[in-house]
Amino acid sequence: MLPDMANITVYGSTGMVGSDITREAVSRGHRVTGVSRHENPDNQMDGVTYVTGTLQDTADVVSKAENADIVVISVPGPRDGSSVQPVIDAHAALIPALADQDVRVFVVGGAGATLTEDGTKLVDTPDFPEAYAAEARSFAEVLDLYRAAPAGLDWTMLAPAPEIAPGAPTESYVLGDDHPAGGSVTTGTFARAALDELEKPAHRRARFTVADA
Repeated sequence: MLPDMANITVYGSTGMVGSDITREAVSRGHRVTGVSRHENPDNQMDGVTYVTGTLQDTADVVSKAENADIVVISVPGPRDGSSVQPVIDAHAALIPALADQDVRVFVVGGAGATLTEDGTKLVDTPDFPEAYAAEARSFAEVLDLYRAAPAGLDWTMLAPAPEIAPGAPTESYVLGDDHPAGGSVTTGTFARAALDELEKPAHRRARFTVADA
């Protein structure tokens, strides 16, 4: 379990999902550091210390992790047609670099890499939107990297329901394993489930999913 006031470093802290995780962590009294490529990022919130950095700078991530109990990575691949490989490569470099650190790594995954009832990845089903396919396949590769990670790495990945949109948390939520737990989830619900997991771990070295109840 986390201490009452943990040090949480969030990559992607001003993004759609990362900002709600950041807000939820602050509301629970944790010390939060938001990492951004920009010195003065948009969507800043009170109670967060903002610093510059990128996921691709492995040495800097490791340095920041030395002062953290948890590193949250909420950094999706691009959807503009450019390569998703840099995100995959960043995780591939971070996994061995963080394996010996006393830090938990929490990755925001994607629904496209979750499975249908017959075991097919959602991204490989006929109706999956092509615009999101590259990003979804990158999350599948990243998940495989974590599943093959050294035993010393304390990691968890949380994937959303197939539809995720900004919104307040619902009164309750549903969890699943490698299959979608439901059809939709708000970013507020996702953030609540993320902090519940971080405060009371139940899915160490595993991927799980969340949906609105």
